[in-house]
Amino acid sequence: MRDGGVDGNERLTAATGAVLIVLLAALGVTILSIGQLIWWHFLLGMLLIPPVLLKLGTTGWRFVRYYRGDREYVRRGPPLLPLRLLAPLVVAATLAVFGTGVALLALGPGTDYLVLLHKASFVVWFGVTAIHVLAHLRPLPGLVMADWRRRPIPPERAVPGTMWRQLLLAGTIVAGAVLAIATIRYAHPWMHDHHGDS
Repeated sequence: MRDGGVDGNERLTAATGAVLIVLLAALGVTILSIGQLIWWHFLLGMLLIPPVLLKLGTTGWRFVRYYRGDREYVRRGPPLLPLRLLAPLVVAATLAVFGTGVALLALGPGTDYLVLLHKASFVVWFGVTAIHVLAHLRPLPGLVMADWRRRPIPPERAVPGTMWRQLLLAGTIVAGAVLAIATIRYAHPWMHDHHGDS
């Protein structure tokens, strides 16, 4: 992004997406045994929030620049129509699943309606996000490696702002770790609640 224009935006979006795929896969493992892994579920959920916000920010930036008529973004063109139609649902489901998760962490056990909302929003989120990820999977490795490879890039393929994008992504991961560590104590009532059920 910063001075990297649409190519920088695309690279930052891809790198953030790759981080999210790894972290969400780890979060998915905790769902398989939520009673025993509830602590890890909350920890990873909170860790994910800053990278998720970064991903929403980079895609939102492209959306705004395109519809404001920025020449570079207009020339690149919009995503495919089905993906544009799916995007609001991806955003809404993402906000719902993380919003209800944070609410559950804050309010503790005994909020059955929130548990149901969290599960229902997760089902919707998983479906629409899987489509979103599969649609962008093919170019992902190349876009990620463009900013993170060790060997030098030919000058004609260099995009300004590489270090800024790397620092921004690393910063969101660190921010997520700090947020997770600062809030994980709120998961303790859930751990006792699940131990009591077993």
